[in-house]
Amino acid sequence: MLKTLAILAASALPLPLPALAQEIVTHEFDGSFEDATFALENAIIGEGLVVDHVSHVGEMLARTAEDVGSDVQLFDGADVYLFCSATTSREVMEADPANIAFCPYAIYAAARDGRTTIGYRSYGRESMTPVNDLLERIATTATEF
Repeated sequence: MLKTLAILAASALPLPLPALAQEIVTHEFDGSFEDATFALENAIIGEGLVVDHVSHVGEMLARTAEDVGSDVQLFDGADVYLFCSATTSREVMEADPANIAFCPYAIYAAARDGRTTIGYRSYGRESMTPVNDLLERIATTATEF
């Protein structure tokens, strides 16, 4: 009986997700880092979404460089915006509940060596197409701002 329960319990565990083909999609932004973050935040809000968190990655890397033994300045500015969409999330999670692993979604603005970019990581799963479309729409809208 215990062996049967152990087999049933093990079979109820979710299987690990397969490796996914992902790529970083970037869009050049014609303007300053400050203008890019303003445009990006407005593009997210323009989709009817709320920015859950802004991760100031550039500031963190600059602040901790000496602590980790580096003197390299990676970015002039770099922020990652995290957000979710109830509509899009429901769509992709109804297609595959394991897609919860990808929420919230992230899109960044970064400046380095006089170039400013807006970008995101695309998801290689067919069921994540609506999220990829949303991220592309936001990035395109921000770069056209």
